[in-house]
Amino acid sequence: MKDVRIWFTKDDECRFISHLDLNRCMLRALHKSKIPLWHTEGFNVHPYATFPLPLSLGFRGEKECMDIRLVEDCDYNLILENMNKCLPTGIRVFDVTEPEMKAKEITFASFKIKLSSDEANTDRLLEMTDELLNKDEILIEKKTKKKGIREIDIKPFIEKIRIERNIGGIIIYIILPAGSVTNINPLLFIKALERYYSTKIYYDVTKTNMYDKNLKTFK
Repeated sequence: MKDVRIWFTKDDECRFISHLDLNRCMLRALHKSKIPLWHTEGFNVHPYATFPLPLSLGFRGEKECMDIRLVEDCDYNLILENMNKCLPTGIRVFDVTEPEMKAKEITFASFKIKLSSDEANTDRLLEMTDELLNKDEILIEKKTKKKGIREIDIKPFIEKIRIERNIGGIIIYIILPAGSVTNINPLLFIKALERYYSTKIYYDVTKTNMYDKNLKTFK
């Protein structure tokens, strides 16, 4: 058996399909491609496939990945070509590799966030963002599995951030904690802007990369 990591992009209309539907879509493409997948054993037999860091609904993904296990060697270029023939246009496989890092090593993720508002022009959005970042704390409600909805301060998690002007708004490049230990969704920062300034914000979020605890690119 051999572990393989499939790298793909998720964009256009496909960013609105759920993670469960994405899983079905990818497995269907693998099945149609006649990839020699290893199946789990036991009562509920199914193809082995995992996603190290699932993408939030509505987010674009530039560098998503899925891990599978093969029962025999298979040409990686053939996997790429055959899968793309079976996938919708919003999902494209761009590389197939052997995993170098384990999923549990993912500690951070980078995002590109486009923001605009009917109630605030570019200058105002820049002013609001700068003011928010300079506050001693940024409190926002976060839903957790164990404790339900609770208020947290996301200020300590915002360390690496860059802001640029954009036509009709701004673009924020930010790295946030991600993974199994601590996960700060960029929507929390957007919701904080809306909450503190009573302004409706339109957003377009793209996850651009994943990193380990030393900010080494996940491979």
